[in-house]
Amino acid sequence: MARTDHRNPTVAGLRPRSKLVHGGIRRSSFDETCEALYQTSGYVYGSAEEAEFAFANDGTRHVYSRFRNPTTAMFEDRLAEYEGAAWAYATASGMAAVHGAVMSALRAGDRVVAPRSLFISCYWIVKELCPRFGVEAVFVDGTDLAAWEEALSKPAKVVFLETPSNPGLEVVDLQAVCDLAHKAGAVVVADNAFATPVLQRPMEFGADVVIYSATKHIDGQGRCLGGVILAKDGKYGSEVIHPFLRHTGPTIAPFNAWLLLKSMETLELRVQAQSASALQVAQFLEGHPKVAQVLYPTLASHPQHDLARRQMTGGGTMLSVFLKGGKQEAFATLNGLRMVMISNNLGDSKSLITHPATTTHSKLSDEEKATARIEPGLLRLSVGLEDPQDIIEDLDRALAEA
Repeated sequence: MARTDHRNPTVAGLRPRSKLVHGGIRRSSFDETCEALYQTSGYVYGSAEEAEFAFANDGTRHVYSRFRNPTTAMFEDRLAEYEGAAWAYATASGMAAVHGAVMSALRAGDRVVAPRSLFISCYWIVKELCPRFGVEAVFVDGTDLAAWEEALSKPAKVVFLETPSNPGLEVVDLQAVCDLAHKAGAVVVADNAFATPVLQRPMEFGADVVIYSATKHIDGQGRCLGGVILAKDGKYGSEVIHPFLRHTGPTIAPFNAWLLLKSMETLELRVQAQSASALQVAQFLEGHPKVAQVLYPTLASHPQHDLARRQMTGGGTMLSVFLKGGKQEAFATLNGLRMVMISNNLGDSKSLITHPATTTHSKLSDEEKATARIEPGLLRLSVGLEDPQDIIEDLDRALAEA
């Protein structure tokens, strides 16, 4: 007897890692093993009446790949199943996801509250873009609950945060901030790119919307751009976020969605292995004579170590390393590396390192850099899938030569 519904298998009851392999699958009449790539922009109809019905019942039938595509839908549904979200929408990049999630909720006269320690493009959206449209932007120290409480003592529409932050690895108390935000009437949008859904689930602590730069760990191999927005409440996703995205068009390409869909099969394995290696690298660097400080969420020396342990199941793949010798020693160390590569990307299977003050965060003012601890001696290290001892030996050699 044939198995039932093998073209649309259910993942109900499966454990999370299995959902990364089977979630969202829609097999065609060819019964393929590998998920199909539907590289199409449009769709055809058997009659004018069928086209009319398709547009009258948006979502029941694919009508245009800017709105929805079968391959993209598989990626969205798989990540939603894994995250525990009711709604998802894939975008062309992580910043398209940030922009759509934040701006779709705001109107002139609203307030948005965010920590000062943000990735520079996220910081620009809150600091520069929101006020252009009459939205008040309020920044706080993300680690200071009293500052959050004061900022949210009057109504707000959106709280946007990232935890751990890029590149300072500050950890925000998700439960406490979500509680304060909801009392103020705000929707909480959490950028979970550094922790990944493997190590942290912001919705479990009260976040309403979670966003990812899928370019990072979800792809994990430096091949394509992508982003995704997930909503806890399906109605909020479909009625607030979706119209904004549908009409502004930050849609992911089907091929990119297919790459990300296939990468999700190994997401847990990769992130857990990289996180274990990152802890070893952090422990080595913390004892190095040329290193002033190492920030890694699950190191006992991290200022929010206890909080990180409560809301994360691992420390992640990212380290912030402060060298005693400032920019000169930082550059000499970068130039002395043989295996670890200089790149402003992160979350890759290859170990990558960058100097934020002169690359990713170079456009910040000196005052803004000082506030966010973007110091001359700071290096941001993304630990890959290499043998951790090879990463340690490469760093040790480069530091010695510097």
